[in-house]
Amino acid sequence: MKPRIRKAVFPVGGMGTRFLPATKATAKEMMPVVDKPLIQYAVEEAIEAGCDQLIFITGRGKRAIADHFDVSYELEMELEMRGKTESLEQIRKLIPSSVTACYVRQAKPLGLGHAVLCARTVVGNEPFAVLLADDLIDGEGRQSCMTQMVEVFEQHRNSILGVQQVDAKETDKYGIVSAVKMEDRLSRVEAIVEKPKPQDAPSTLGVVGRYILTPRIFELLENTGYGAGDEIQLTDAIAQLLLEETVLAYEFQGKRYDCGDKLGYLEATVAYALKHPDLKDDFEAYLAGIAGEITSKRAAG
Repeated sequence: MKPRIRKAVFPVGGMGTRFLPATKATAKEMMPVVDKPLIQYAVEEAIEAGCDQLIFITGRGKRAIADHFDVSYELEMELEMRGKTESLEQIRKLIPSSVTACYVRQAKPLGLGHAVLCARTVVGNEPFAVLLADDLIDGEGRQSCMTQMVEVFEQHRNSILGVQQVDAKETDKYGIVSAVKMEDRLSRVEAIVEKPKPQDAPSTLGVVGRYILTPRIFELLENTGYGAGDEIQLTDAIAQLLLEETVLAYEFQGKRYDCGDKLGYLEATVAYALKHPDLKDDFEAYLAGIAGEITSKRAAG
């Protein structure tokens, strides 16, 4: 029987330096977009895709993530006593009873590749998903990004990178792939380069925070030296994987928000607030008023 994608790895051990001082004592993955932290959106996406084992690679100062998904008896009792049934159901459904979560400590923040390697003993010898909470991907009414990728995996049984076209001036922010098109939205990767300068980039097809990987990646990561930023780069191990296995690039359907960037985080907050059933009308009216004020100020010189 061919294994399905059951295990999802969430590398959450980073320091979040781009959001200091907000992240000095708070995990960046716990920053809220409207009323849910970033990590919860990623977890919901993984569960929707059929993952029932969640593996969080944590670091120093990340206890809030485990606390968020843990049972809070005192809070539940308080909500029940006050008759706040809706809020009580929300916190009880953060992780369904059929889904398990475990936490692996990454002793040092040595890069994404090292974080993925930390999951080896839990993942074992089966394909798995990797989701970066910084990349908030809105399916915009369609299936989630990871659900789309799992369906592609079930057809092809190869490692898959979630990709999108990026601005040619910003290739130095991404792993960039050179790929040969196979079908609509799906290509076979020929090469991958970590954060190339625009003049050196093989394309504008950038890898974002969604991966499905075969277990061979663990052995390659063990032998991957330090790369860009003096870290163990997942991109470098994937480049080695290309020499042995087919790796696919999938251009997912949906809107990605780079919530590791302040502007991207604000854009996500506005977009999700405009969709929130309890907030959207009042928030839209507020934004219209702000837009009017800005227009008036610009007209006045």
